[in-house]
Amino acid sequence: MPSFIADHPMLCAVALILIDIAVWRLISANLANWKLAARLVIFAVFSAVLFNDGMNPMQAAPYADDTTLHLAATALQIGWWLFAARTLTVLLGALMMQRVGHTGRLLQDLMGAVIFLIAIIAAMAYVLDLPVKGVLATSGAVAIIVGLALQSTLSDVFSGIVLNTTKPYQIDDWISIDGTEGRVTDIDWRATRLQTSQGSLAVIPNSLAAKAKIINFSRPADMFGLAVSLQVSPHARPQTVIEALERAMQGCRPLLAQPAPSVAFKASTGSGVEYEISGFVPAMGLKRETRNQLYDLAYRHLQAAGVGLLSATEGSTPPAVSGARALLERSSIFSTLRQEEKDTFSQNMTLHTYRAGEMILAAGEVSDHLFIIESGVVSVLLIKDGHKFEAGRMGPGEVIGESGILSDQAALADFSAKTYCTLYRIENEYLKPCLDARHDIGEAMKALLDFRRHAAQALTEDAPVVPVKKGFIQWLRNRGL
Repeated sequence: MPSFIADHPMLCAVALILIDIAVWRLISANLANWKLAARLVIFAVFSAVLFNDGMNPMQAAPYADDTTLHLAATALQIGWWLFAARTLTVLLGALMMQRVGHTGRLLQDLMGAVIFLIAIIAAMAYVLDLPVKGVLATSGAVAIIVGLALQSTLSDVFSGIVLNTTKPYQIDDWISIDGTEGRVTDIDWRATRLQTSQGSLAVIPNSLAAKAKIINFSRPADMFGLAVSLQVSPHARPQTVIEALERAMQGCRPLLAQPAPSVAFKASTGSGVEYEISGFVPAMGLKRETRNQLYDLAYRHLQAAGVGLLSATEGSTPPAVSGARALLERSSIFSTLRQEEKDTFSQNMTLHTYRAGEMILAAGEVSDHLFIIESGVVSVLLIKDGHKFEAGRMGPGEVIGESGILSDQAALADFSAKTYCTLYRIENEYLKPCLDARHDIGEAMKALLDFRRHAAQALTEDAPVVPVKKGFIQWLRNRGL
């Protein structure tokens, strides 16, 4: 051992403690293995300095004839026990993190508390030479008093241990505890913290969470349930409503095919009948968007079936109008026509039906007519790398064939019936004068065509390849230098 360390062991021991604190704070948390290695090395050198100078932590402190040195040696020997406890706690924590991850943090804290308690008792027994039995008896009485005073807090602590052991939820899971829904951000000694969908923080005591009804939306991790309830007119036939809602489900692409979505009757009152659509999506972030889309599709398909929601204004369309006339009222493109124009226009629309799987308009075909979907779901198929894939689904009120009408260009996609569909067909020789006279309808159709072209281009084009940077700096980065 160097002569300076042999001549000034206490000074070197204090310096090692300060070096350990500095190194632990300066090294980044991303370099956890390096921090642990540095602590082990410093603790080994600290132990060697103490044992070499006769300051054995298993025995009473030396220098009994010199009060100052005796107190300093006693403090360093007690410090050795605490240093050993901290090093062992960090080492066990690192090993547990590799096996159980962040969810085992509470158990790590409990194990660390036990290790420190053992270290303190050992320091009192070996270094201070105190009667451990008397200390334990006294501490036991104190523990009973403290336990009674902190009964609710201890309940939270042990409930937290149970929650971390049974793992009904983990960090980043979306859960509901007695109706409080949010993402788990932390589980500590006392409480579970949730970040709600409104961005607020909910703190739920562990004792309450252990007794409460817990719903974990993140398990299984590949599907998340959602439900949409609708109230319809009590005069509508249930089978008609169910078929319309099933078409709405088929038109909603984010819904998983397995487990299959379903429609169920919920309740009936004198004012209306309630139905519920339930299904699953592959990601939690899709729930809100899918619910909105599903409600819109349900509204449109019910409207196409002649069923009105209770929230909608019933009787807005005269009961005597034809299906074509009612469809023009619902169409976002042709709804701006005047009433007499709609009457004339509807007389030039012919109804066509397609069974599921039938082709309505094939890619590459120049359409000389325009289709408006009255009911059913139409699947849109594009080709990429020689393979067809479903790019979207269309429902009531949407149009097909605008590219041939506006610019005599071929359709970019295959439009086929996914369910039984009814569509109204408008020939170009009648539609062309209408577009020339009504520029607002022409502009709306052009905007729709541009949107579909850009969407098709984005879906079929390959993503640009990012060039790999070359050079000496990149060579060093690839080797972690």
